[in-house]
This record gives sequence, C-alpha cells and structure tokens, in this order.
Amino acid sequence: MNAQRAEEIASSPIMANVTYNEESIYIEHVDKQNGTATIHPLVDLSCPVS
Repeated sequence: MNAQRAEEIASSPIMANVTYNEESIYIEHVDKQNGTATIHPLVDLSCPVS
C-alpha cells in the first residue's frame, strides 16, 4: 500500500475497510521513514451473554 494512503486511512475518524493477506486489519501507525505500518487484526471478540 502507498504510505501516503495508509497515513490518510490511519488518521481518518472513519473506519476504512482494509485487508492484509485477506484479513481485515486496522492501521494504527505508519512509519514512512522505515516503510512500515503498525497494524492489528479486526476479529469479532463478542460472545453471547445471558
């Protein structure tokens, strides 16, 4: 992904639909100098309650 676009997504207040290796992810931070981004998987951690 283009670093500029990744920064735009990371700084946006709107959650974007982003995938990496076919997994939905959240971009936390983009390090342009190193050409890397800190990402986290988006998983459904909900469980039924009674």
